[in-house]
Amino acid sequence: MRFARRGGPDGSPPAARRPAPRLVVLDGLRIVAALMVVVFHYTALRGGWGQNPDNVFPGLRSVTRYGFIGVEVFFLISGFVICMSAWGRSLGDYAVSRVSRIYPAYWFAIFLTAGVITLWPQVRSVENMDVVFTNLTMVQEAFGVWDVDGVYWTLFIELKFYVLFAIVVATGVTYRKCVLFCGLWTLAAVMVPKSDSKLLEMWAMPLYTPYFVAGICFYLMHRFKPTALLWGIISMSLLIALHGVPKRVSDNTHAGVPTLPAKVIVVAAFVIMALIALGYFDRIQWRWLTTAGALTFPLYLIHQYIGMTVIHGLREHIPPYPLVAGLIAVMLLAAWLIQRYVERPLGRRMRRALQRSMEEVRRNSGSAPARTFLRKDPAVAVVQEPRGHQPAAPDRVPAGTPEGP
Repeated sequence: MRFARRGGPDGSPPAARRPAPRLVVLDGLRIVAALMVVVFHYTALRGGWGQNPDNVFPGLRSVTRYGFIGVEVFFLISGFVICMSAWGRSLGDYAVSRVSRIYPAYWFAIFLTAGVITLWPQVRSVENMDVVFTNLTMVQEAFGVWDVDGVYWTLFIELKFYVLFAIVVATGVTYRKCVLFCGLWTLAAVMVPKSDSKLLEMWAMPLYTPYFVAGICFYLMHRFKPTALLWGIISMSLLIALHGVPKRVSDNTHAGVPTLPAKVIVVAAFVIMALIALGYFDRIQWRWLTTAGALTFPLYLIHQYIGMTVIHGLREHIPPYPLVAGLIAVMLLAAWLIQRYVERPLGRRMRRALQRSMEEVRRNSGSAPARTFLRKDPAVAVVQEPRGHQPAAPDRVPAGTPEGP
């Protein structure tokens, strides 16, 4: 098996650079995870149906009730992608990348969802505009404020991961630092629940840490090569993740629901990520997967409460299966419009504005930015970017949570 030596473990440049294919399979996995969550919300919850979904979808619900595991798949992908996109970047560039990537579509989705459920409050409603404005921060959970849409709780989890990983980025991302980060965060996730500290538990995120950690290790495996250490961390993460699955099942379903199918989905996600890391899917370069993956974030942001409201309004006029299928198609179209006319153009403008702001910070801090120096001296090699990197647009890598949520 060949591996792209795209820089030494300490961040040193490789001896030779060769192009590597974009990991389009990650895009495909992202859209699969998003559709798992969408189908779960539309067929496994009472939502807009106003009755037990077992009566609406007999038989189907026994499968789709496990779709919430798509969130865990998002976190697994996110660990991989954030480590990939942060490699070789300064802290300022990393912050600009994340902020310009997630906030434009998120802000639009908040106002769109708030508008829909204010006009048609049969399923959900907004208490007041203070809730909407606080949601714009994406840290509303820290203030005890309800989410405008039920899926936004996962974004706070993602945001905390970004902040924690920024510690690594601030000191320079290297193989050793990533492994140390994974080990310490795993230790915290195991130990903190015994401390009875809500603050520490909020940052340790014991239910979700193993997915982020495994994703980081899969990326290290992809960038360099598999080792016993990386396999060991991934195996430990999988075992810890499986331990938390029963709680996730009980939180999202009713008593007596078997946990084995959920565990099988988690194991399958780890296996697929391992195959991606080892390069087995490198030959797959279907462009439509990239397009589908780009719809993941806006689809995730708008589908739940708006979709439930549509179901409530049309459930007496359209049979359940055609209604759900048509609604998913409409949501995908809406996601494409948001991605094309909101997320991309506003993201570019925000990125340029924030980059200028970072240049001002550097200019007035008495030190020249390292990236400018490296560009001026072609003899100095920058740490090579990972597979799938687009030099002209460093954000254009498949992401989770799924920037996923």
